[in-house]
Amino acid sequence: MSDIMTSVPFRKLLDWVLREKEEKGTIFGVRRPYEADPSETVQIFGRKLETQIGPAAGPHTQLAQNIAAAYVAGSRFFELKTVQIMDGEELSACVNKPCILAEDEGYNCEWSTELYVPQAMEEYIKAWFLLHIISKEYGLGAADGFQFNISVGYDLAGLKSEKINTFIDTMTEAKDSSIFKECMREAKLMAKRLHNVTEEDIEAIPSDICNSATISTLHGCPPQEIESIADYLLKEKGLHTFIKCNPTLLGYEFARKTMDGMGYDYMVFGDFHFKDDLQYEDAVPMLTRLMKLADEKNLEFGVKITNTFPVDVKENQLPSGEMYMSGKALFPLSISLAAKLSEEFRGKLRISYSGGADAYNIAEIVGAGIWPVTVATTLLKPGGYQRLSQMAEKLQERGVMLPFKGVDVNAVSELAVKARTDKHHVKAAKPLPSRKMKQPVPLLDCYVAPCKEGCPIHQDITAYMPLTDEGKYKEALEVIMERNPLPFITGTICAHNCMSKCTRNFYEEPVHIRDNKLKAAMGGYEDVLNSLNPAEKNGKKAAVIGGGPAGMACAYYLAKAGTEVTLYEKTDSLGGVVRHVIPEFRIPAASVEKDASFLRKLGVDIQLNVEIENAQALRKQGYDAVILAVGASKPGELSLEKGGVINALEFLKEFKEKDGDVMIGKNVAVIGGGNTAMDTARAAKRTKGVEHVYLVYRRTKRYMPADEEELLMAVEDGVEFKELLSPVLLEDGELVCKVMELSDPDKTGRRSVKSIGKRTGIPADTVIAAVGEQVPSDFYQENGIQVDSRGRAKTDPETLMTSQEGIYVIGDGLCGPATVVEGMRDAMLAASDILGSSVSRGNDNPAQKSDCCEKKGILKDSKEEENQSKRCLGCDVVCENCVDVCPNRANVSIHVPGFEKDQVVHIDYMCNECGNCRSFCPYDSAPYLDKFTLFANEKDMENSKNDGFFVLDREEKKCLVRYLGETMTVNLEDESSAVTEGLRRLMTVICEDYAFYLL
Repeated sequence: MSDIMTSVPFRKLLDWVLREKEEKGTIFGVRRPYEADPSETVQIFGRKLETQIGPAAGPHTQLAQNIAAAYVAGSRFFELKTVQIMDGEELSACVNKPCILAEDEGYNCEWSTELYVPQAMEEYIKAWFLLHIISKEYGLGAADGFQFNISVGYDLAGLKSEKINTFIDTMTEAKDSSIFKECMREAKLMAKRLHNVTEEDIEAIPSDICNSATISTLHGCPPQEIESIADYLLKEKGLHTFIKCNPTLLGYEFARKTMDGMGYDYMVFGDFHFKDDLQYEDAVPMLTRLMKLADEKNLEFGVKITNTFPVDVKENQLPSGEMYMSGKALFPLSISLAAKLSEEFRGKLRISYSGGADAYNIAEIVGAGIWPVTVATTLLKPGGYQRLSQMAEKLQERGVMLPFKGVDVNAVSELAVKARTDKHHVKAAKPLPSRKMKQPVPLLDCYVAPCKEGCPIHQDITAYMPLTDEGKYKEALEVIMERNPLPFITGTICAHNCMSKCTRNFYEEPVHIRDNKLKAAMGGYEDVLNSLNPAEKNGKKAAVIGGGPAGMACAYYLAKAGTEVTLYEKTDSLGGVVRHVIPEFRIPAASVEKDASFLRKLGVDIQLNVEIENAQALRKQGYDAVILAVGASKPGELSLEKGGVINALEFLKEFKEKDGDVMIGKNVAVIGGGNTAMDTARAAKRTKGVEHVYLVYRRTKRYMPADEEELLMAVEDGVEFKELLSPVLLEDGELVCKVMELSDPDKTGRRSVKSIGKRTGIPADTVIAAVGEQVPSDFYQENGIQVDSRGRAKTDPETLMTSQEGIYVIGDGLCGPATVVEGMRDAMLAASDILGSSVSRGNDNPAQKSDCCEKKGILKDSKEEENQSKRCLGCDVVCENCVDVCPNRANVSIHVPGFEKDQVVHIDYMCNECGNCRSFCPYDSAPYLDKFTLFANEKDMENSKNDGFFVLDREEKKCLVRYLGETMTVNLEDESSAVTEGLRRLMTVICEDYAFYLL
C-alpha cells in the first residue's frame, strides 16, 4: 500500500453521502448528527458560528470527507490543514510513518498537508459545497452557520510563492476556479435527488470561502518573520489573522516543573526550543503592534494557543527523532499560556484555542471567552468525530454561546491552576498496561469484549453487569459463578485485568467491573447459597491438596459437576494467603468464609488441619485425581552484606494473628516494589509503635511491579517511597543503600538501572524483604514429579497434569506467586481435563447494537453514571474502534448477510498510514495493515501486501483477490473458489450495497 491518499471526485462524494444516509442512516460513519439551533449563534470575522468548536489544522481537516464528518458531529469552525510550499510526495517523504500515537497523551510527527497544495484546495472547496448541501438537506443548521479558516506557513517567501498565493486568493474568492465550477455543476446535476435543497440553494453557495487565516510557523522562526507574515496577511490580503504561539513562551523552568509535577517526568525535552522560539519579551510588543494594525484595518487579530510542543523520542514511540506532544498533557501548558497572555493584555487579546480541549473542559474554556476552540487528540480516540456532539451539546447546556466581550482573566487563571491537579490531565502513576490481546485480528468477525478476553477465566462480564444494575443480584451472581466460584475474594482484591483492557480507558476511566461483581455477590449471596445442593454423582473421586483460592476453585468446579471431592487444608481455615497473609483491612475474613460456604453447600468434604505429604498415597486410596494447590510457600531470599531481614509473608502472618501488636521498632524499611511489598508497608504503618515506613526500590515508582491501585493506597497511607536505592547492609539502625539511576530506554522502551557510585542511609530498626516466594520443588520431587531447571513442576500446558498420571499442579505452586484469578484459570484447566468436559457454559451480552452505538463518543465517568453497565460500550456487540479513530474514514463497518455482527473493511485509497488505528485495535494488530482491504485499482493492490481485493467487474461480480498471500481472479458466485464463503459474501455486499466505496 502507499501512504499517498487518493482524492474522491465531488460527484462521488455527494453520491456517497446521499446513499449512505438513505440506506444506512449515517454520514461518513457518523451516527448521531448534531442539529444546531440557528437562533443561537455567535459572530467572529463578521460571520456566524452555530458552535464555537471544530477540528484543528491536522488529520481531521485534510480531506473533504473528514471535514464533512466533523460538521455532521457538531463542528462549525474548521481550521483547515496547513499548507506550505513543500507538499505532496516531497513532504510525504519527510514524514515517517506511522506518525500518530494517541493512546494517552498525544504525539505526532506529521506536518502540513500531505496532498499537493492545489489538491488540498480542491478538498476544502469540495467540503465547502458538501457542508452547504448537508446542512439544509438534513436540517443540521443554517448554510451560513459555519466557517473555514485557512492555516498557512511557514515563512513569508513561501506565502508569496505562486503556489501558496494562488491558494490564498482562491480560498478567499473561488468563483473562477475550475473546482468551484465543477462542484457547482455536479451539485446541480444531482439536485433532483435532494429533498430539501433546490438548484437555487446550490447556486447561492457563496464563493468567498475564507476571510481569515491562522499563521503557522516553524519552531525557531524569528519574531520579525512572524510579524512580517501577519503584516502581509492583514495589509495585502485583508484577512482576519491569528498567530499560532508555542508553549515555549512559558519558559523552560515552568514547563519542566509543570510536567514533572503532573507525572510526565519521563517526557524528555531540553531548553533549546525555549531559547530558539519566539521569546515572551518579543511577543508582547509584537502582538501589541499587530492588534493596533488590525484595528486600523477594521480586521480581527488574535493568537492561536498553542502550536505544537516538541519532545524527544526516547522510547521508540514514533519513527522520528522528535515528536510533537498534544492532548491531556498539553492542556496545562496551553491554558497557562492563555492565562499569562490574558493577564498581560487585560483580556483584550483574542485567543483561538487548541491544546487538550475535550468534553470535560470545553464549556469552561469557552465560558472564559476563549474561542473558537479546535481539537484533534480527543477525536483520535475511540468515539472519534462523534465526541464533537457531546462538546457541542455541553456548550448549549452551559449557555456559553455568547458574543465575545473579552477574555475573563480570573476564570482562565483558575482553570490553569486547576488543570495541574485535574485527574483528566495528570498522568497515571504507573505506565499504562497494554490494552491489546496477544493474538492477530481476524479478517472477519473481529468484535470481542476486551474485558472478557483479558480475564484469565473469561468471565461473562457483559452478561452479569446489567443484571446487577437492574437489581437482579441472584441472576447476576449465578452468571458470575458459572466461571468464578470466589466472587467475594475477587470482588474485593482481584487484580482486575479486565478493567485494564476496558475500552473505556480511552475515554476517561474503566467500567468498575470488580465493584459490580462484589455488589452482585453481596446482594445475591443468600439466594444463591440457598439454591445450591450437591450435584448428582458422576462416579469420579478427587482430592485437592491446599485450601487457597486455586484449591477452593478446583473443588467447586469438580463438585458442581458431581465429583466426590475431598479438600485437605493444613491450617484451620480455607483461603490460603488471602485468609492468613493479606491484611484484614484489605479483605475481611468473613468475605473469604462466604466463598468457602459455597463449597460446603455443594458437599465438598473439607478436612482442616490436615497436611498431606504423599500424593501417590491418595491415588492408591481410590482418588481418580489429585490436585496439588500447595502455593508458593518457600520464602524468597534477600541477603545483605550485614544485618538480617524479615520475610514479608512471615511478618504479615504475625501482623494478622496479633492484630498489629508486633515489635518492629519505630523505623521500618520494606524492600520490594510488588503488591506484597505494598501490603507489607501498609501493615507496618498500622503496627504498634511504628512512626516511619520506608519502601525501598531500585527503580522509580513508575517501574514498580505493583498495581497502580496498590501503590496509590500505600502513598495515601503515608508510606515513604525511597526510589533508586539498592540495599547493601543494615548497621546501627540504618539501612545503607547504593544510589542508582535509570539508564536510557533500550529498543523495547525498558530502562535498566546502574549505580552512580554513591551510598546513602535510611533509618531502619527492622528491614522486611518482599522479594517473591518460590515453588515447593522439594515437595514435588519427593512425590516423583519431574521439575524444570527452576524447580517448577513440569506439566501439560493444556491440562496441568504432571509427569505422574492423575496428579495436577495449579495456582501459585505452578509458576510462583500469581493472581487469584490466574489460580482459578489453572483450576478450570485441571478440572476440565478430569471431567472430560468444560466446567462452565457461556452467557451472551444482551446489549443491542443501537444502545451500544448511542454510548460512542460520550465521556461519562462513574461519578456521572453509577450504573456501570450503562457505561459499558458493549465491544463484543459493536467495537469499531478502528472505524472511529480513523480521521480519513479509511476503515468502515458494513453489514454482511449471514453474519451476526458487522464486518470491518479497510479502504486503501483513503489511508495515509498514520497508524492511529493500531493503537486502539484490541488485537495485537494494525487494521490498516491486517484487515481485508478494498483497493481502488490494480496498481494500488500491487503496492500493498494486504489481503484484499479490487473489483474488476461489479456487474459480473468479478474481483482480483489476494488471500493468504496468493493473488487470483475470483467470481464471487463460484463456490469452488479458494476464497472463503465469508469473504466472498463480504465482497459481494460491497458490490451490491456499498458500491459508493468503489472509485
